[in-house]
Amino acid sequence: MNTIKSIAVFCGSSEGNDITILDEASLLGMTLATNDITLVYGAAKIGMMGKVAEAALNNGGRVIGVIPEFLKLKEVVHLGLTELITTNNMHQRKLKMHELSDAFMALPGGYGTLEELFEIITWGQLGLHQKPIGLLNINGFYDDLLQLLENMVRKGFLKMSNFEMLLVDNTVERLLEKLRDYKPKPVPKWLKTERT
Repeated sequence: MNTIKSIAVFCGSSEGNDITILDEASLLGMTLATNDITLVYGAAKIGMMGKVAEAALNNGGRVIGVIPEFLKLKEVVHLGLTELITTNNMHQRKLKMHELSDAFMALPGGYGTLEELFEIITWGQLGLHQKPIGLLNINGFYDDLLQLLENMVRKGFLKMSNFEMLLVDNTVERLLEKLRDYKPKPVPKWLKTERT
């Protein structure tokens, strides 16, 4: 079982129009706080990002926000976090979030959420980390994406073992269990950086 003390959450900076998704975002924040798991996220006070952070803070949780300087606008950044880290750019932001987190979870979102999810899972595929990665598929939001990934497997562009690196569930508690129970696949020899 993995000891998970911090989770980086990727999700929308918009609230969307599905109240169930917003409710689950708040439930996630509360669940992280009550399980003494630090929330690491993009530091916004708006959208789903803000909902997760507020719920964690309101339940006594620890919340670390990581934001690049150019996004650090008063109307966007959450100033009531446990810790706020400012980076020079987006790439440094993702590196810092990776460094601070024991696991990753993506909720519904747009381009930015998908970009963060796929970058972190690509790093895992390349053996740069072996941390668990979860997809919270609220109300079937990611059904079409999962069908696309399955098609990539069928067409020979994605190995089943790499497809299975992405842990999927539609409830917060079950997805947290899957993150804790995750057993990383061995890194292929051709990816190992050590010289023999």
